[in-house]
Amino acid sequence: MPRAPWRRRRTTDSPRPAGRSWTGPLRRSGTLARQVLLVRVGRRDAELHGAIDVLPEPRYQDRPRRRYGLRRFHRTGMETIAPVAPLVGPVTVDPPPVAPTAAASTATPAPLLPGERTPARRMKFALVNACTLASLLLGINAIFVAMQGEVRLAAFLLIACVAFDGLDGALARKLGVSSPFGAQMDSLADMCSFGLAAPVVVYASLAGSAPTAAAAVAAALVAACAAIRLARFNVSPNDGRFFSGVPTTMAAAVLALMVVIGMPVPGAVQIAGVALLAFTMVSSFPYAKLARLVKLPPWVWLAPVVGALIDVRLTFGLIVVGYLISGPVLWLRQRRTVV
Repeated sequence: MPRAPWRRRRTTDSPRPAGRSWTGPLRRSGTLARQVLLVRVGRRDAELHGAIDVLPEPRYQDRPRRRYGLRRFHRTGMETIAPVAPLVGPVTVDPPPVAPTAAASTATPAPLLPGERTPARRMKFALVNACTLASLLLGINAIFVAMQGEVRLAAFLLIACVAFDGLDGALARKLGVSSPFGAQMDSLADMCSFGLAAPVVVYASLAGSAPTAAAAVAAALVAACAAIRLARFNVSPNDGRFFSGVPTTMAAAVLALMVVIGMPVPGAVQIAGVALLAFTMVSSFPYAKLARLVKLPPWVWLAPVVGALIDVRLTFGLIVVGYLISGPVLWLRQRRTVV
């Protein structure tokens, strides 16, 4: 016959009294010890794993009533304590931020000459950039000479700037040493020679024949439009057939030739012509490049040559006016073709 559980035995020879009245404190003490142990272990795990959601020990009044024995009480008592949820997955700790080193923060500069760096290519590259620097230095000297009153000499220096500016681009394409550095150098040299030196020369030439304020405004307008023209050219796609507006090189050449020839027109007309030329630099009218002008039929070039032999000033004026009018004419022709 199976032995009955000890809580149901009724014996008189046992030193323990009959009944279950003395077992209550024992059961309560054992349950309390288990609860304290679980709470302490949970808190230790929380400290190790970073968990902070640990419930405190329940009060005695919140415990379930013990009506079904020790085993049932242990089961229900352990269910009243919220167990600490185990961490799912491996515990990862973010590494401390690493300060960037000097070698990593320093950017490597782009090479001035892309491609193979042979001594021959370097010499060609140096030759092209020497032409660009020559144009820049000639422009600075044109400013100095114009300040001394030698306006015609300053105009000749501007014409030399135009020659060197065209030479460096032709050499770069022919020698195969074109580079972004060379393009930026050419743009800066053009701003110095054609955006600053040309207005100074024009202002010096108009000082005696036009009001000073009007001459200053016309010269400042040339400088501002030249800067806008160069900046727009640097960010615009290259068109092999036409310029968008009159290039600064050609505008400076026209201003320099106007000073060298000495156009016999009043000062007000000269100021109006300078302002008109400045506005054409920032216009959207298409103007033919020099390469397309060279391919014109020979009889077209014969007319200006004969005119120069008769009257240089009149021929020069007609050529300039005809070139400025060609932009709006080509623009209207393109609009009609599109429509």
